[in-house]
Amino acid sequence: MAAGLYGREPVFTAAVDAVVSHMGPEGPAIVADWLTDTAPAIDIDDVRRAQPLLFAVDYALGRMVLSWGVRPVALLGHSAGELVAATLAGVMPLPDAVRMVMARVREAVKIPPGGMLAVAASEERLRPYLGADVAIAAVNANQQVMLAGSARPLADVEARLRADGFTVVTVPATSPFHSPAMAPASDALEARYAGIPFREPSLALYSGYTGGLMSPEDARSPRFWARQVTDTVHFLPALDELLAAEDVLLVEAGPRQTLTAFARRHRAVRLGASAALALLPARPGTPVADRQSTLNAVARLWTEGHAPNAEAVSRLWTWSAVPARPTAGAPLARALASTSS
Repeated sequence: MAAGLYGREPVFTAAVDAVVSHMGPEGPAIVADWLTDTAPAIDIDDVRRAQPLLFAVDYALGRMVLSWGVRPVALLGHSAGELVAATLAGVMPLPDAVRMVMARVREAVKIPPGGMLAVAASEERLRPYLGADVAIAAVNANQQVMLAGSARPLADVEARLRADGFTVVTVPATSPFHSPAMAPASDALEARYAGIPFREPSLALYSGYTGGLMSPEDARSPRFWARQVTDTVHFLPALDELLAAEDVLLVEAGPRQTLTAFARRHRAVRLGASAALALLPARPGTPVADRQSTLNAVARLWTEGHAPNAEAVSRLWTWSAVPARPTAGAPLARALASTSS
């Protein structure tokens, strides 16, 4: 999850530190589990780690791309990534966005354990298998749908799907996000979000929860943000609308290349009208591999006609904060960067 950029790229490092500074006492422990070379105290797939780190890494990657002088025509996030996209679009201030993430974590851990499944099938083919609290969690691409629900009902559905010949992959998740099982969390989050000063997006922001452009009314609604833990992510319809509006180069600012793989299956990308690239490698590797992959993305941006700031890009190889790897309870190393989040 971009650990090779932390302490080696100033804007990314400063952005992660800014996010973590708003996480409270748990922040250093979250970073320690992210950067450790040994077994983390809490597994990274646990909601207490996955949600905060997804937000921090996505946000920091987005700030890094912006620091290169690249200006997006639109933003589209997936699940927790939609909160990052909204933060970059100015819908909520960073401190409030981080508090929203941490509130999601606190409410999610109160929900009985569950999980998610990725299934190679259409939404229509999977509807007969839904029941209890198992629901369509995300529509990501043609023939790529995710299911979510509580542990026992989801295991029963998985067994039925495999018996019927479907290709099923268990997603490393410990909470049943995007299913009715999360309804108590959604209700609690709406009350927690009531005092946040939400604003209209400052640029085109596509929502996976409506499948299209986010309206000013939705952007300012605590209920809209709270129900995201229960509602289906309609990533494919939102991507359809974005790519129908204009031809674009899609840049995935997130771990691995999951969304890039979805986008490359889209007709507009397969025909060459639009393109998709990822900032990070598809598989875990060395810290150097993270920086090499990011530099390859910069090269692709340049060949597509953009002009990334050469000085900003050069910091991938010339800057180092040499941060001490934090331990739980220890202060974070601060990045001394001229540009920060």
